[in-house]
Parts: sequence; C-alpha cells; structure tokens
Amino acid sequence: MSEDKASWHPGEIVPESGICECDCGAGHHWSTDVKGHRFPPLPAGCPGGTWALKTDAHPST
Repeated sequence: MSEDKASWHPGEIVPESGICECDCGAGHHWSTDVKGHRFPPLPAGCPGGTWALKTDAHPST
C-alpha cells in the first residue's frame, strides 16, 4: 500500500485494495474492497487490534 503506515484499525479508510490479516497471529484474513472503503471489524473473539496488508490487489510492476 502506498501509505506510510504498516497497519490500520477497524473503521479506518482502506488506502488500496488487498488481502489483510489481523495482528493477533491467528491468521484471520479479510479481503478488503476498493480504495475508499473502511476496514471491517476484527473477527469475533480476536485479541488483535489492527489489520496489515498481506497481498496487494494491484502490485506495482
């Protein structure tokens, strides 16, 4: 993602589309929507606090 940030809280604006994972280490994945949508809540019972990009939907070539 083109932002300086490495992780985002639920409810923040998604800067670019991609597949994100929560920071708890349990492997909860969420496919984000197009740029401008908001990050979803973390899964029920998840002790994590943020989402981090794992796969960019439109990687630079």
